[in-house]
Amino acid sequence: MAVRAIGEYRFPSRSRVELYGDDQLVHVWWRDNTFLCSAATFRVPKSMPFGEFVGTVVEPWAASDPDFVPGSERDWHLDEHPLAVDETATLTDLGIGHKHTVSFVAG
Repeated sequence: MAVRAIGEYRFPSRSRVELYGDDQLVHVWWRDNTFLCSAATFRVPKSMPFGEFVGTVVEPWAASDPDFVPGSERDWHLDEHPLAVDETATLTDLGIGHKHTVSFVAG
């Protein structure tokens, strides 16, 4: 369904990249999970290594599902494309940018 506006939207986004300095917003989505059925958004440093991102951001969030087993994440995707992960590479090195969606399956 289309949205009809009564006027023009002339306001800058409050989540635009230049407001975050060395940080960025990254959406994390556990695909096919019915407990955590939508993505969560986290503010993280662009220079954070992927392994640290998983250990300090993804796993604590995913642990809210009682069936989650840490370390069981696999089949990573960046937006719609498969992501070859390197735990030592930074988010920027892996092409993970502001408001991108990183998704996985676990189990």
